[in-house]
Amino acid sequence: MANYDLLIRAPRTVIGRSEVPCAVAVRAGRVAGLWEYDAPAAPEVVSSVVELGADEVLLPGLVDSHVHVNEPGRTDWEGFATATRAAAAGGVTTIVDMPLNSIPPTVDVAALDAKRHAAADQAYVDIGFFGGAVPGNLGALRPLHDAGVFGFKSFMLPSGVDEFAPLSADQLAVAMDEIAAFDAILLVHAEDAATIDAAPSASGRHYADFVSSRPPSAEVRAVETLVGFARETGARVHVLHLSSGDTVPVIAAARGDGVRLTAETCPHYLTLAAEDVPDGDTAYKCCPPIRAGANRDRLWDGLRSGAIDAVVSDHSPCTADLKRLDTGDFGAAWGGIASLQLGLSVVWQAARRRGVQLAQVVEWMATKPADLVGLPQKGRIAEGADADFAVFAPDEESVVDPRALQHKHPVTPYAGRVVAGRVRQTWLRGRPIDLGPDATPRGRLLRRAAA
Repeated sequence: MANYDLLIRAPRTVIGRSEVPCAVAVRAGRVAGLWEYDAPAAPEVVSSVVELGADEVLLPGLVDSHVHVNEPGRTDWEGFATATRAAAAGGVTTIVDMPLNSIPPTVDVAALDAKRHAAADQAYVDIGFFGGAVPGNLGALRPLHDAGVFGFKSFMLPSGVDEFAPLSADQLAVAMDEIAAFDAILLVHAEDAATIDAAPSASGRHYADFVSSRPPSAEVRAVETLVGFARETGARVHVLHLSSGDTVPVIAAARGDGVRLTAETCPHYLTLAAEDVPDGDTAYKCCPPIRAGANRDRLWDGLRSGAIDAVVSDHSPCTADLKRLDTGDFGAAWGGIASLQLGLSVVWQAARRRGVQLAQVVEWMATKPADLVGLPQKGRIAEGADADFAVFAPDEESVVDPRALQHKHPVTPYAGRVVAGRVRQTWLRGRPIDLGPDATPRGRLLRRAAA
């Protein structure tokens, strides 16, 4: 038998923060060696050799640590089969599922078991799960941690679904103290409820009115609250879907003081601008909102400085009717953007215009999300890592066609936009992912490694 199952020769390979020619050797689903690009590969040593083209780059499979799959309970919104097919089509080989908007939400071990049962045999990519921190489930947090969730999500204001209630400030502090006891991570939707309650109404077709209903100050005040609690408890805290550049200096200062705080942003905040959103086009609605172009620039600065760690999708789909495209009422429409399949191309299009290298984008969209949730074998091409890859053609441009999306509901604000880069193939543990009609899903359900 040959010593290696596969050798992928790539004239351009993203390894760490560099792009180099390399031959990646694979054995039993893991990276077994990084060889010189032109190293010989005799048949008795390597079973199969794949040669990438000069216009292709071998990337580690992306890791998206913010995905709402919604199954069970709201599978008509999205499900494991469609979500993981979309992930694979976009070069994402690992997702971590949020504890809402499924029914039941993942707030105890029984609900986690139901989620895993629903995902089994449907996953085209690997899937991990977050638990939820909600009023009344303090005693369920440690059992969920022991059952292998990758962290806990909470809200500081209503989530949009009744079965996943927000934590008050006192409840948040208590939950943070509990989670710190076993060194888990708390992920927080950080918008201050009182600030938003005092803001103007969100109803109507004018996007500017919707933005006014969720001002940047709501994010700043929420992050300041989190920083205070994190100082007191020593907990690890992660700020979800950062939209306001005003929060960046608050986060940077806290981290400089040793507070265990991380943050993410999303493709829509980095590539879209409030002034470009047409009235009534509720495909753009998300919470917090897409803000002005100048604010977008500050988010890019936050990424470059390291104050913002990662770029993830916050894939939050719903049925088309809930987007209220017929009325265009931003107040009534569901707030969420489905972009799991599009994130890499959308972000790369904007990044290259700003002089950002592809290896840096990969760090934000693969390595950092993997590190945040504790998946050291994911998000990188390194010896011992899972042989998860995306073959990416960075210079190939295309127009987003919703009909080509694998998402259950192809509603997207990117429809008709030109994007750069195409994922030509995605590999999971050394084998290409088949998305044909008769394909067998090969994804695995992941558990947090025991400390």
